[in-house]
Amino acid sequence: MAEILVYVDHVDGAVRKPTLELLTLARRLGDPVAVALGNGAADTAAALAEHGAVKVLTADAPEFTEYLVVPKVEALQAAYEAVSPAAVLVPSSAEGKEIAARLAVRIGSGIITDAVDLEAGDEGPVATQSAFAASFTTKSRVSKGTPVITVKPNSAPVEAAPAAGAVEALSVSFSEQAHGTKVVGRTARESTGRPELTEAAIVVSGGRGVNGAENFTIIEALADSLGAAVGASRAAVDAGWYPHSNQVGQTGKSVSPQLYIASGISGAIQHRAGMQTSKTIVAINKDAEAPIFDLVDYGVVGDLFDVVPQLTEEVKTRKG
Repeated sequence: MAEILVYVDHVDGAVRKPTLELLTLARRLGDPVAVALGNGAADTAAALAEHGAVKVLTADAPEFTEYLVVPKVEALQAAYEAVSPAAVLVPSSAEGKEIAARLAVRIGSGIITDAVDLEAGDEGPVATQSAFAASFTTKSRVSKGTPVITVKPNSAPVEAAPAAGAVEALSVSFSEQAHGTKVVGRTARESTGRPELTEAAIVVSGGRGVNGAENFTIIEALADSLGAAVGASRAAVDAGWYPHSNQVGQTGKSVSPQLYIASGISGAIQHRAGMQTSKTIVAINKDAEAPIFDLVDYGVVGDLFDVVPQLTEEVKTRKG
């Protein structure tokens, strides 16, 4: 069976959920071969094997932490040359998409970004994408070279499928280009205890209708009752009500949760571009003509300051 290269997103050996989802998709196409780089790479093997990796290629070097993405690109290229895979799958994060694009250029292949599903085809993997604010669903395949595909988080279930997970050291030689951009400092982001926005199964977002930074506590309370991440529209971020790191939209982050709750968000195309692939969308807005209602599965016409606290209390009551 053909081998499918899967780039591993991990933090000091702790494998992040989007990678486990990629392994589920990779098994539809062939035998997953995982590539884990950097500090703790070898510690990823058990989790990767549990979820279907037949082989785990690992490499650790100072370059992976001291320099920007080029060392990771060169390591993934080395893995590609060693394995000759039928496809390369990468999580659709900002860094993941840059790695995938650089790899595709280096190996002379086509690339598909932000896929929400994958299936095997007669002429190679077929990727499903959602386009133009969910107005269209497209199916595409790469016609030149080995397909390089980035996949959005929450696009597939995490399924255990124990495999050998044999660990092999990956030999990587870094070029001069790999040392071109050095990381000179890092600042740890303060933890909120909430899930990572792009990986969360539930996202609760607030927009212009929240009417002030102090009122985002209402949005946070609902999110915490659901175990959800907190998002914000560009209008709310531009007004200084919430950090840019939480912005959902074309110029922010793209999310694809099982449940997306939009509160006080009109539904401009810029915002819709970042959340259109959510599985179930709920909107709360007092304007019955707001564009967001054209996209939702469930809509509540009402004042968020009345509706959201009631919803929060109802969630707490049911969970209690």
